[in-house]
Amino acid sequence: MELAQSVRRGVHEMSWKGTKVLVTGAGGFIGSHLVERLVALGAQVTALVRYNSRNEVGFLDLLQKKKEIRVVSGDVRDLASLQEFIEGTEVVFHLAAMIGIPYSYVHPNAVVEVNTIGTLNVLTAARKHNLRKVVITSTSEVYGTALYAPIDERHPKQPQSPYAASKISADAIALSFQLAFRVPVSVVRPFNTYGPRQSDRAIIPTIISQALTTDELQIGNTDPKRDFTFVTDSVEGIISAGGCDEAIGQEINLGSGQEISIGELAKRILRMIGRTVDIKQVEQRMRPKKSEVERLLSDNSKAKKLLGWEPRVGLDEGLSATIEWIKERTKMYDPHSYRI
Repeated sequence: MELAQSVRRGVHEMSWKGTKVLVTGAGGFIGSHLVERLVALGAQVTALVRYNSRNEVGFLDLLQKKKEIRVVSGDVRDLASLQEFIEGTEVVFHLAAMIGIPYSYVHPNAVVEVNTIGTLNVLTAARKHNLRKVVITSTSEVYGTALYAPIDERHPKQPQSPYAASKISADAIALSFQLAFRVPVSVVRPFNTYGPRQSDRAIIPTIISQALTTDELQIGNTDPKRDFTFVTDSVEGIISAGGCDEAIGQEINLGSGQEISIGELAKRILRMIGRTVDIKQVEQRMRPKKSEVERLLSDNSKAKKLLGWEPRVGLDEGLSATIEWIKERTKMYDPHSYRI
């Protein structure tokens, strides 16, 4: 993780020392990176992970300073436990979510319960306490296929999947709590975050894990274009929003401002790995036609102006770090399965 350490400089470092912070979804891909960074900044972090019978805490097990983190188990669908965890907290970073778009086609009720009602519960609990800030983590999927590009925060919301609809609802509820109840809320909207620890539900680990071990890449639609942002950049933006009073009541895009098609991305990764294999589009891996988001490209000028944030890790640099991480942990991935 030398790359991640090299880019994590200068974002509200002093202001977080001793700050009591709660991170929901802390055991996940972005959540674990966020916890790691907050601990490095001196924050007192409570990490909320979803309870399971195996007492697993996700990627928090990989952190060097795990002993400095207070880990609690619960569920954002349980308002009573959230009331307990948030009491005494100064800042809440809410990342807990069901993120699988294919999963949302199969189990839309579960996705809404976690993403929408879970967010409502976090806000309801936060309303009772005098918090400095609540940061809600959204997704670029709320925009749907770009009606114009680059996409700024005024772009219409288009729920092209149940997942996107659940996040649009969550964002709207969050902003309503700021207006109606003066809960100090900010909504940050990462564009296609990638990097070490990401599962192969996402496209970049899917391509990398297959490119390393198989003789054919099986992916979905190769035409859509995406704006990929390295995880340390997304984390810096999220933390910056948490430390910025001017961000209260705002929706803020966190994207690289660059786009690449999935097909070109696959070819790029294959070149970097040094392999030549066929790329096959598989029907099972494709979204329903009207649900496919054809283009996402961020306008990140608001984040630059409001937060002083801008991406620092280029795509090749980020892909290289991700390839190396997956290469060392191939047993964590199943290149022959389609995970929803």
